Amino acid sequence: MAGDGKKLQPIIVKRVKKAGHAAHGGAWKIAYADFVTAMMAFFLLMWLLGSTAKGELEGIASYFQNPVKVSLMGGSGAGNSNSIITGGGRDLSQAVGQRDSGETTRTTKELGAQMARAELARKDQERIDALERKINTLIDSNEKLGEHRSQIRMIKTPDGLHILIVDDQNRPMFDTGSPLVKPYMQEILRTLGHALGDVENRIALAGHTDATPYGSGQRGYSNWELSADRANASRRELVAGGLPDDKLRRVEGLAASVPLLPDKPTDPSNRRISIVIMTREYEDRMFPPALPAAPVPGAPGAPAIADTPAAEAPPAVMPTTPAPSPAAVLPPTVVPPLQISANLTKPSEGNTR
Repeated sequence: MAGDGKKLQPIIVKRVKKAGHAAHGGAWKIAYADFVTAMMAFFLLMWLLGSTAKGELEGIASYFQNPVKVSLMGGSGAGNSNSIITGGGRDLSQAVGQRDSGETTRTTKELGAQMARAELARKDQERIDALERKINTLIDSNEKLGEHRSQIRMIKTPDGLHILIVDDQNRPMFDTGSPLVKPYMQEILRTLGHALGDVENRIALAGHTDATPYGSGQRGYSNWELSADRANASRRELVAGGLPDDKLRRVEGLAASVPLLPDKPTDPSNRRISIVIMTREYEDRMFPPALPAAPVPGAPGAPAIADTPAAEAPPAVMPTTPAPSPAAVLPPTVVPPLQISANLTKPSEGNTR
């Protein structure tokens, strides 16, 4: 064998060492998340199908079967269903299932108007609160006004701030049966006029008396004229103190029609001057803007009436009902902003109040 000249090849044995499996990647997490998402979508789909009305389902099916026909020619579409949730649609005469495209715009405008009114009311309340604090501070810092604090009362209501200057049996505001202002009352009114000089809101002024009849009522001068004259005298003192005259929206005399103490109609506290700083909402409600008067035919600025030729004029027809009187077509009379009762009769000296 050795003589053959062939060398023996060595035998090589390879041993492979088995190691542990490598760690798996995160691909299974992604697959599981996709599966959960699909199951959630399927659950929502089944819930929507179960909660949708029959008419809605039929409308959806009709749309997918022939969408062009439903869109152009109408039919049992989604908008014609009896679903609680209103949908779209072309037929706006339907009471159920239809929704006008302009409804959203109207709702937005109404919401904006409500927000504007709420903001205006908030600003009014802030101004009224600041004014109340200002007047209280003024009374506390003024020694003469402090002496009459019991006769100056302030009440806040939704209509505004009411400042009442009430009478006292031992300290009357006016001469007996007369609109002549007492000196201390004059000082109070002028001080309040100065404090109200920069107020943005409009003001209403009213005079009140008690229920005691006026001495010269038989000659036409009564508590109505007396309360109006006292209110007008108070207006002059407020303006003299610094209140702009255009801030006054109304001056009136109410006599004993609105007593401060209804159970005591003859009590001196019923004789008072009421100053109301009105909110914008109350002013708009009490004094709405006047409607424009209808143009009179033939007047300057009125639309011209075309002349009809005699040959083409229609035959005259006698009316079956009487024609309205000229007074029925006149525009409404606009009440002037400032209402003051005038007194043309000299008050009697026989009044004991």
